[in-house]
Amino acid sequence: MHDKCFPPIADAHARVLILGSLPGQVSLQRQQYYAQPHNAFWKIMGRLFGAGPELAYAERAQRLVQNEVALWDVCASAQRPGSLDAAIVHSSVVPNNLAAFIESHPGIGLICFNGGKAAELYRRLVLPGLPAGIRSLRYEVLPSTSPAHAAMPFEEKLGRWSAVLLK
Repeated sequence: MHDKCFPPIADAHARVLILGSLPGQVSLQRQQYYAQPHNAFWKIMGRLFGAGPELAYAERAQRLVQNEVALWDVCASAQRPGSLDAAIVHSSVVPNNLAAFIESHPGIGLICFNGGKAAELYRRLVLPGLPAGIRSLRYEVLPSTSPAHAAMPFEEKLGRWSAVLLK
């Protein structure tokens, strides 16, 4: 059985694209990005954009859109027992059509990866097929917000994630 990602959270004005790998089991059950309560994503988005976990999911998503942030995953689908990125079966990955997404959102000037696995999957499965203009976009690999990446203190993660604030 393949886990499937959700549609992107975005509008035509997006300037930053945040890419995860694939929703975890709690997110799939709740049909929400980063629904695992111990994942720091929404806590970080709360500090950066006022899109914190105390808000309803739809309101958090709207705050990202209002701040020109798009959210999606590298994988459209993949086999993964459990929720750990390390368990993604590489041969099963079907990547999202990121070229079409970026072409339809021409304001995107920065792609941020939520963790090294998302960046690795992008480099291996998506980047080789992208047009040169998209390959030349700025990229930032940010520390995973997953509770599995708990060794880095929250304030340090937050500092690194401030890269999504286009300056």
